[in-house]
Amino acid sequence: MTVRHVKTITSETIAAGTGASRQVLIGPDEGPNFAMRLFIMEPGGGIPAHTNTVEHEQYVVGGRARIGIGDQQFDVEAGSVVFIPAGMPHWYWVVGNEPFEFICVVPNLPDEIEMLS
Repeated sequence: MTVRHVKTITSETIAAGTGASRQVLIGPDEGPNFAMRLFIMEPGGGIPAHTNTVEHEQYVVGGRARIGIGDQQFDVEAGSVVFIPAGMPHWYWVVGNEPFEFICVVPNLPDEIEMLS
């Protein structure tokens, strides 16, 4: 069992992104089946097209973004729910003047990331 506040969790910069960081809220050592991460992207920021070998289940906490999943684009905002299947190309670009924040839950399985752009 783990209980802590998000302010106590270290944030790491996402090297492939622009103005993007993440915090691992629940990692594989705490949750046997899933990891929970908080992503924050600053205005004008984003993450370029890439694939992962694990699925992504996401809930948008704040801000707005345009995201690409496969060959489709979606505008998302606080309250949006997103599912990205394993192996599906996807990207994020912040829209507006406030940070884009979302919680991302992934299975605790080996995950290989392939950058596409």
